[in-house]
Amino acid sequence: MSLLTAINEACDIVSLSQFDNVYGSDEPNAQTMVAMAQEAGDEIARRADWQKTLKFHTLTASPENLPSDFQRLTPGGSIRTSAGAFIRPVTNSGQWAVIVGIPSTQPYFFIKGGQVLISPASAAAGAVVDYVSKNWILHDPDGPQATFSADDDTTLFPERLLVKGIIWRWKRQKGLAYEDNLAEFEADLAQEINADRGAG
Repeated sequence: MSLLTAINEACDIVSLSQFDNVYGSDEPNAQTMVAMAQEAGDEIARRADWQKTLKFHTLTASPENLPSDFQRLTPGGSIRTSAGAFIRPVTNSGQWAVIVGIPSTQPYFFIKGGQVLISPASAAAGAVVDYVSKNWILHDPDGPQATFSADDDTTLFPERLLVKGIIWRWKRQKGLAYEDNLAEFEADLAQEINADRGAG
């Protein structure tokens, strides 16, 4: 299923005529549907650590810029040394200032200003950062990206969620009853998250 087919499937439910193309269209309803697809997809991507959006980055030094597609760290031990030991997180700059001022064999990390900092700095070489990519759209031949750019773009999560996300948003915008559609979306989202984790 592509952006175009997802939108056309939503059109069937909300009683709109299907489109021949949507991305770059001058048709107001097509533009609205593309905007809603982007909004729905952004929400779906944010609400789970989808397997196909999980990435890793190997550090060479500290500080080092996070990858351009970085959205957030994966839960748990998201950064580990080249030997496989977990690097402990630091959550604020005050704690970080204390940690870097006191020599320690226990490595720590701190995310600040789009960079990952490791203390001691020697632990950074070869350390692995597990993260969730913000790129949830597959655009051939360029690969994953964060925004739709063509009718044949697909998603890295189950595309039926995109359809359901478009439907309830469309109905809400038009002042129609959308609560049942939202409830269906939420139930399907929970089911697909569990399935993606291997729990469903």
